[in-house]
Amino acid sequence: MKAAERARALRAEIARHSHAYYVRDAPTIPDAEYDRLFRELQALEAADPDLLTPDSPTQRVGGAPLPVFAQVVHRTPMLSLSNAFDDAEVEAFDKRVSEALDQGEVEYAAELKFDGLAMSLTYENGVLVQAATRGDGETGEDVTANVRTIRVIPLRLALAQPPHRIEVRGEVLLYKADFAELNRRQRDAGDKEFVNPRNAAAGALRQLDARITARRPLKFFAYGIGGYDGAQTGEALPPTVPADTHARLLDWYARIGLPVCDQRVVARGAAGLLAFYRAVGEKRASLPYDIDGVVYKVNRIDQQQTLGFVSRAPRFAVAHKFPAQEELTEVLDIEVQVGRTGAITPVARLKPVFVGGVTVTNATLHNEDEVRRKDVWRGDMVTVRRAGDVIPEVVMVSRPGPRREQDRFVMPSQCPVCGSDVVREEGEAIARCSGGLYCAAQRKQALLHFAQRRALDIEGLGVKLVDQLVDADVIKTPADLYRLGVASLAALERMAEKSALNVVEAIEQSRHTTLARFLFGLGIRQVGEATAKDLARQFGSLDAIMDASEEQLLQVPDVGPVVAASIARFFRQPHNREVVEQLRAAGVTWPEGAPQMNVVSSLAGKTFVLTGTLPQLTREEAREMIEAHGGKVAGSVSKKTDYVVAGAEAGSKLTKAQELGVTILDEQTLKNLLEHA
Repeated sequence: MKAAERARALRAEIARHSHAYYVRDAPTIPDAEYDRLFRELQALEAADPDLLTPDSPTQRVGGAPLPVFAQVVHRTPMLSLSNAFDDAEVEAFDKRVSEALDQGEVEYAAELKFDGLAMSLTYENGVLVQAATRGDGETGEDVTANVRTIRVIPLRLALAQPPHRIEVRGEVLLYKADFAELNRRQRDAGDKEFVNPRNAAAGALRQLDARITARRPLKFFAYGIGGYDGAQTGEALPPTVPADTHARLLDWYARIGLPVCDQRVVARGAAGLLAFYRAVGEKRASLPYDIDGVVYKVNRIDQQQTLGFVSRAPRFAVAHKFPAQEELTEVLDIEVQVGRTGAITPVARLKPVFVGGVTVTNATLHNEDEVRRKDVWRGDMVTVRRAGDVIPEVVMVSRPGPRREQDRFVMPSQCPVCGSDVVREEGEAIARCSGGLYCAAQRKQALLHFAQRRALDIEGLGVKLVDQLVDADVIKTPADLYRLGVASLAALERMAEKSALNVVEAIEQSRHTTLARFLFGLGIRQVGEATAKDLARQFGSLDAIMDASEEQLLQVPDVGPVVAASIARFFRQPHNREVVEQLRAAGVTWPEGAPQMNVVSSLAGKTFVLTGTLPQLTREEAREMIEAHGGKVAGSVSKKTDYVVAGAEAGSKLTKAQELGVTILDEQTLKNLLEHA
């Protein structure tokens, strides 16, 4: 394609994307892709100035103002910055500045580049009178009514003798946590979610009803000045403004009540700039707001004036962009992966793309509903986002693929790892593999759950040991634990013979347990400790529970249709029954008795709270005794508490019980009460 044709095509394509981004707040491509198109057009125009036209995107800054808002002509154009993408370009910028100023090491103000919406605030006699968006750099939109709802922006400056007029420039943005909450509310209301915080902030400012804007927790950071008492940027400012340097200007802003980001430094030379860039890059993911780079400005205002401007950007400043966190790529396939808890997650297999400093080949699609909502098919071109160490995700479809029927994602009915049924319970977004005890993907999680203190209580069987046992293929199911010997454990990394002996002894002790603990240890979905105890009490034996119908399970207190279906489904899986039989064969036993269909006790339904250390009973033993008589054990004291059982060193729970007049029991009194219940 000839240069003229390519330039024409680039101008049209950039104009389309700019309109979508700046005017409709609905980006169609990642920022990095837009930057590449823009730089390509710049290069063509630089090589052949005849290609430069007045309507070229390189000669403007943003998008046209929305016609529904009054237009504001900026006294000083709101220009954007030139970009640097690597160390060499930063060093070249520093060299140009140094040579133009004819001096050695230059002092710079270095700050963050926010991913928000540029804003101009005009104060007259200290009072906010106008707020305008950047628009196309020359003309913006009057959004004063909406900006007045942003609580961090002062309506009056903290100055005893305010200037007649000052124009403050900065960025309106939305914090990550607030963005997540906003999208949650959008989902709950059945409304469209926002693509990113920048677009959510822009959408909030462009509401015709300021009450809608007020419901979105927008923030603002000041970072520059547009004019003061008639003086404009690039001219000498009155001596009352401490603006001999950019750093002092921002300090002054903070003193008069304007929000200023504290993530800023004064640095010298290219080495100082790059040190700031790397320091910010390390903590970027932990910042509460999105940034896409850092900004370097010559610190001295008189030197800024000497350097001046090119057509669309100042010569004294540059934006050093981080590696793109969003990129465009193709979905080669959509598969599923099984997590430690059995969650089945759709994953897009991607044509390799460099995002956020790493090559990405996979991106999460979260769940089946998300695949449908974003309408992702195999063969689509999608925008992929990666922020810090966060797992890459597909943000949106940028261009649909061929969309043949075989390209549509369908959640499998069987787990790809173990073949167990995949189920999605009512009210949940996540589909899960039902083979918890058997599925290799869930093996570590199943073992840790089985061995925890409230289940089989195998002390010493922690995460690191389970990782080694599973990774070495020594353990496949909980039943394999009971075949472990001291020698095999001692041979593992960081496992001395004494430690191995302790673990083997703990495994031996766990052979004798209770039916409730055993049930809880199986890790049946929706079955917690309380439900396990209710099941054991009502049915009396494991076989009765395993063979119970959903209708019979529904007779257990607090067991509803979802829980009953989960229990029945678990025991319908042949491999789950097989593991149970292996555990029995390994000598795991528990007392069984006649079913207790209804607990007849004067304590049935009474609420107890345990606090302090009892002389003989452990907390767990006391809990089991109370629950065996139909009582309930709560974690905190309230007006609904019937008894507080207090031992040595009882704390605030005892004090609150005394204040509320709750009956206080010691261990012996509790035993007497239970004996006569």
